[in-house]
Amino acid sequence: MTTTAPANRTFNVIRMQLLNKQTFVWLPLLILASSFAISMMIYGIIVFSVDDMDEPIYGGGSQAPLWYFLVVGVQALSFTFPFSQAMSITRREYFLGTYATAMLSSAAVAVTFLVGGLIERATDGWGIDGYFFYLPWIWDQGPFVALLMYFTIAMFAFAVGFWGTTLYKRFGTLWLVVTGMAIVVAIVLACLVVSLAGGWPAIGRWIVDLRPIALVGIVFALDLLFAGTSYLTLRRATP
Repeated sequence: MTTTAPANRTFNVIRMQLLNKQTFVWLPLLILASSFAISMMIYGIIVFSVDDMDEPIYGGGSQAPLWYFLVVGVQALSFTFPFSQAMSITRREYFLGTYATAMLSSAAVAVTFLVGGLIERATDGWGIDGYFFYLPWIWDQGPFVALLMYFTIAMFAFAVGFWGTTLYKRFGTLWLVVTGMAIVVAIVLACLVVSLAGGWPAIGRWIVDLRPIALVGIVFALDLLFAGTSYLTLRRATP
């Protein structure tokens, strides 16, 4: 009994998070459907307005549902953390259950992007050479790597939102803003150092030569970094 109780409570956290289907299910689907519909209308306008259109059309609307997971990270902690503590769920169990829920939701979105991309490749961009899910560079190393890319990006957005909210819960608004400003200053200083060292051409070459699977590894490492720091902060956060 003692060995299964923690696992059961972690599973209960997943069920608790999914009670709010608007955050994890309906809003991501609504944003995805709306962004897709708007993109297709824009593609249609371009195709029927431009004579002899012989170039494929790619848009950035597919980013919207992925970056919405930043909001999911914020709401997942804000809405349910106090309630979970009233249920005597440990912070570790809450963290694992919440991250598992985010992984399920991110995987569902990633599979949707994968299926959409396969359809677009099979239909030559819905018959108008317009692509919403399929972006050549992301798919350059095959569908499985593309699936991993979409999954890790969605989880990265969630991790950033969850991390920021743990800082707010633990230290308050002031330190959240201070931390954000410190990160911005660090990035600006790093750019200054690179500029003074004349390193931008080398960085440009590195970006050009970067393969999708390498970017997946980098984003996954950032996911782990934000997850680890979030857990450490959550252990002392106030509900």
